[in-house]
Amino acid sequence: MHENSASFLPMGAALKDIVIRPATEADFDSMWTIFQELIASGDTYYFAAETSRDDCHAYWFGRGIKSWVAVLNTGRLLGMYRLLPNQLDRGSHVANASFMVSPAAQGVGIGKMLGRHCLEQARRDGFLAMQFNYVVSTNVSAVLLWKRLGFSVIGTLPRAYRHKQLGFVDVYVMYKFLADPNDWPEQ
Repeated sequence: MHENSASFLPMGAALKDIVIRPATEADFDSMWTIFQELIASGDTYYFAAETSRDDCHAYWFGRGIKSWVAVLNTGRLLGMYRLLPNQLDRGSHVANASFMVSPAAQGVGIGKMLGRHCLEQARRDGFLAMQFNYVVSTNVSAVLLWKRLGFSVIGTLPRAYRHKQLGFVDVYVMYKFLADPNDWPEQ
């Protein structure tokens, strides 16, 4: 659990007090804050610390991207994910997603809530599988979460991430079927 994780929930609040809903422009200031906090650490995302606000906005609200936020009933934004096709056209049946949880809210189940919601949303949107292209191997909590949610490591990119403290580390490609391939529609 993150050292500040208890502070994100007010006295008496619980995970049941969190809703996941589509992100809006009004959420962006909070999303930008979380984005900046996470990329500054240099240990889980490929973005440079100098990534601009405009580039961040395009990442979360760009064309073809659906973004969702986890919000405490007090209005505090705790985390977010984005969902989109992993590839265009002939690869568009496979989803891709990215997740960020506020450092103050890590370790209490927000990532798991977002992950489950994302998988359900991807199925509703008609995706047949999901692929994560770039999971940093040293991000153990993320790797374990995705494995618990049914993902498999299908490839390793040796030394593909320049970790701020550890230097070059491996990156995983992770994959999960969202529907039995035997039941997939014909072309």
